[in-house]
Amino acid sequence: MAKRTVAEQFVDILVRAGVQRLYGVVGDSLNPVVDAIRRNSAIDWIQVRHEEAAAFAAGAEAQLTGSLAACAGSCGPGNLHLINGLYDAHRSMAPVLALASHIPSSEIGTSFFQETHPDRLFAECSHYSELISSPRQMPRVLQTAIQHAIGRSGVAVVSLPGDIAAEQAPERTIEHALVTARPSVRPGDAETDKLARMINEAGKVTLFCGSGTAGAHAEVMEFAERVKAPVGHALRGKEWIQYNNPFDVGMSGLLGYGAAYEATHECDLLILLGTDFPYEAFLPDDVTIVQVDVRPEHLGRRSTLDLAVWGDVRETLRGLMPKVQPKTDRRFLDRMLKKHADALEGVVKAYTRKVEKHLPIHPEYVASVLDEEAAPDAVFTVDTGMCNVWAARYLTPNGRRRVIGSFSHGSMANALPQAIGAQFLDRGRQVVSMSGDGGFTMLMGDFLTLVQYDLPVKVVLFNNSSLGMVELEMLVSGLPSYGTGYRNPDFAAIARAAGAHGIRVEKPKQLRRALREAFRHKGPALVDIVTDPNALSIPPKISAEMVSGFALSAGKMVLDGGVGRMLQLARSNLRNIPRM
Repeated sequence: MAKRTVAEQFVDILVRAGVQRLYGVVGDSLNPVVDAIRRNSAIDWIQVRHEEAAAFAAGAEAQLTGSLAACAGSCGPGNLHLINGLYDAHRSMAPVLALASHIPSSEIGTSFFQETHPDRLFAECSHYSELISSPRQMPRVLQTAIQHAIGRSGVAVVSLPGDIAAEQAPERTIEHALVTARPSVRPGDAETDKLARMINEAGKVTLFCGSGTAGAHAEVMEFAERVKAPVGHALRGKEWIQYNNPFDVGMSGLLGYGAAYEATHECDLLILLGTDFPYEAFLPDDVTIVQVDVRPEHLGRRSTLDLAVWGDVRETLRGLMPKVQPKTDRRFLDRMLKKHADALEGVVKAYTRKVEKHLPIHPEYVASVLDEEAAPDAVFTVDTGMCNVWAARYLTPNGRRRVIGSFSHGSMANALPQAIGAQFLDRGRQVVSMSGDGGFTMLMGDFLTLVQYDLPVKVVLFNNSSLGMVELEMLVSGLPSYGTGYRNPDFAAIARAAGAHGIRVEKPKQLRRALREAFRHKGPALVDIVTDPNALSIPPKISAEMVSGFALSAGKMVLDGGVGRMLQLARSNLRNIPRM
């Protein structure tokens, strides 16, 4: 058997772990690994224009599949560019392996050209970050890193000097079988017995759901019916729990709407299912709270718990339901459903009057039409800022669509690079980047990656020539907006110059036709939509405490945002209320 280099061994192990692509930018210390990929037909090198985009793309791929994805950066500045995207992947619990190539091993510690210490730098945004300083450490360090990324659902970083990568791998190394999937976690009988007693004794129960309810929709619906509980959700829980949900009372938090806030505050027992919802000001402090989560470190770090349950939501509910007595009193549930519908009726009216003639175009109208025109199984990647608001309130989940964003890390410029990772997974699936002009221009260079690989991503650009969310934060603090305006070009013209399809929309009547044209186009396309910079949003409940520390979307003097087709869902759920 021909001898392998450490780089070849590294790449072979990535392939065995299921990695099909390595996103990055080439560079001297990374060259042995890139060359090993060139000679391996089972994996592709994806050349992006900025390493931050590589990390975001890998993170999106990992979120969509639940499997390991990978990115790489060359020594010093190259791998430093990865850090923001890796923070996002780590906080999104996406299993990502990052290769931080390093300066020559003999020069480490001498302030050599481009020297950093990546094994230290990435420690805060990873479960594992180690340096390979000898070929004899392979493959154990890489295999350990992979197990950390998959087993703990997050980032692992391997720092590898270029000279070590080029050396021959030692003979008789042990390459053990890799774990590539997580097990289910079932709580103990004592916890489920106690929770069942608490539920049986409670008169009014509310469920508040996060991304941990993925794969548990049927169990949550069955449980909600059993205990007659309204079901609210956080933003990351929306895609998993809102569809086909006759108990839906909306979303709480800074981007919230409907009656989720009331339902969580007016119950006797609040059960948090798979959510690490960070805004404790929106959580009650005078009701009994139970939290169920597969990550024990999440339990109790946002609110004082009366019971902490360590387990998967699906497995927990399956074990719990036989122990819970069915409830017959629907009065609390029906009252919350009615409140939810009434709340949505009020905010919809502001954006149903002459909206098709309003100039500049209402971004709410754009989001509503986009929701109607996008494919039933589309993947939406959403920029942080006002795009988060429009996605939260207008994109209609159906169990097939996916919505990816920087919902935990809150980074700008995430949507376009995440769309790259999503589209590489499946070129035949519609991928829509909901981009703000601020986020898009921050990593605009990677629009060229779409063109280079002919990725059919559709960029829907909400172009309001401002950092709208930052303006709102300033208004909340009583400050005049400053440094938030942009002098933007015609982005559609830039797209066409780059070799993509570009359409500029300045009038509402042009919008639907432009989106349809972009979606029909077989390659990358950008729809530059000039939107109203004064369209801002407030949550359903505001206090000074909520605004303090995180002013995102908490203005006291702006219009309520609309809610798209969610009003129709709320109206249909009212039919479940028995007529006396």
